[in-house]
Amino acid sequence: MAPRDSDTEERRGYRIRGSAFAAPHLEPGLYVVGTPIGNLGDVTLRALDTLAAADVLACEDTRVTRRLLDRYGIAAKVVAYHEHSGREAHTRLLDQLAEGKSVALVSDAGTPLLSDPGSALVADAIAAGHRVVPIPGPSSLATALSASGLPTDEVLFLGFLPSKATARRKYLEVAAPIMATLVIFESPNRIASLLADAAKILGGERYTSVCRELTKIHETFDRGTLTELAERYASHDVKGEIVLVVSPPGEAKPPAEADVDAALKTALKQLGVKEAADLVAASTGLSRRDLYQRALKLRAEA
Repeated sequence: MAPRDSDTEERRGYRIRGSAFAAPHLEPGLYVVGTPIGNLGDVTLRALDTLAAADVLACEDTRVTRRLLDRYGIAAKVVAYHEHSGREAHTRLLDQLAEGKSVALVSDAGTPLLSDPGSALVADAIAAGHRVVPIPGPSSLATALSASGLPTDEVLFLGFLPSKATARRKYLEVAAPIMATLVIFESPNRIASLLADAAKILGGERYTSVCRELTKIHETFDRGTLTELAERYASHDVKGEIVLVVSPPGEAKPPAEADVDAALKTALKQLGVKEAADLVAASTGLSRRDLYQRALKLRAEA
């Protein structure tokens, strides 16, 4: 284990709303840390403990990560690690792990490795026998799904599709028949062309949610069929990062909440909570888990 400097130890901590907290000692290893996707208040206590205690903090853009660190008064040793860093930066982090140090890996936003660099570092750390510890946190994938109103039992995450139209269309053609909700990341300057291609290839009737600026001040959810959204965004200027959530093939527009409650109430007259949730899930395509929780609440209210 690498020796710890007592002066450095005293600085390992963070502040929340004026209160100071000491970070616990971290064992050697690579810590994959989820950070906020927009709202800095979404950081977890375990993430703060890890960021403050780590010997090294590897991040995509040091300026972006510094905003989070400054918000919580964390004085960490920050190094850049991204897709253009080169082999030298990669090797340096592995050497520090070999020296018995704790290395925290973060992306600019959300959970590392989801359309972010870092998979090679994690793979090589595992191959070298180093401990790899996930520190769960925010994810735009899960955030978008939770508010999309679309089925979450079967999900296909496509990440960022190719920027070239021909390659993008080939990806969509492969994904078109798959019976799952599709989740796609996209930049604002390409969302119009993506929606146009998706309407033609996936089917214009598929219900979709355009989730923009998640957890930020200007967070929006623009819902409709792919055809409706493609027409809307053809002349619609957009800013901010986007997550597109597309319903499975043949999936009709989700029923209204009042209709779902009515169906659950009717089922609960003759069935138990689980059976009622299963029945409504089969007829609507909605999440069994979500319907089960809703049925529990309705039974309690009754």
